[in-house]
Amino acid sequence: MKTLKLITLGIMVFFASNSINAQVSVNVNLGLQPSWGPVGYSSVNYYYIPDIQVYYDVRATQFIFLNNGVWIRSNNLPRQYRNYDLNRGYKVVLNDYHGSRPYAFFENHKVKYYKGYKGSPQKSIGNRNRGNHDNYGNHGYNGKSNGHGNRGHNGNGHNGKGH
Repeated sequence: MKTLKLITLGIMVFFASNSINAQVSVNVNLGLQPSWGPVGYSSVNYYYIPDIQVYYDVRATQFIFLNNGVWIRSNNLPRQYRNYDLNRGYKVVLNDYHGSRPYAFFENHKVKYYKGYKGSPQKSIGNRNRGNHDNYGNHGYNGKSNGHGNRGHNGNGHNGKGH
C-alpha cells in the first residue's frame, strides 16, 4: 500500500513539473525583440522613440504614432520618417507600462524624453556581436540588408518586406 502511494505521488509530481515547464516556455516566447531594439531587455512590451515621437509595440510588432490627432498602429514608420535609422536612434524602454495604450502618457513622455534625448548608451540587438561598429545599411528585424548601403537609410526597419 505504501509503495502504491509513493508511485502515485511520483506520477503526480512528474506531470505537475511538465505542466510548469510548458507554462514557462510559452511566456518566454512572447514578444520577440526587433534586431534594432536595445540589448538587455527581454520582456519589454513597448519602446518610445523620442526623436520621432513614435511608440513601438513589441508583441504586435507595430509602430504607434499620431496622425491628424488620431493614434495609428502600423507595420511601418510614418512616411515622413521612412529614412529614420532605428539602429542609431535612442529607444526608451517602457518597462513600467503593461496596458495597450502607451500613448496615454504621451504628454509626459514627450517632455521627459524630448527630441534628441539620450539616456545611457545603447547597443542594438543586431549589433551586439559587431564590436563598436554600427549598422550603416537598411537593417531590420533580421539584420539583413535590403541593398541600401548608404549611412542613415533605415527605411521602416522591416527588412524591406511587409510584416
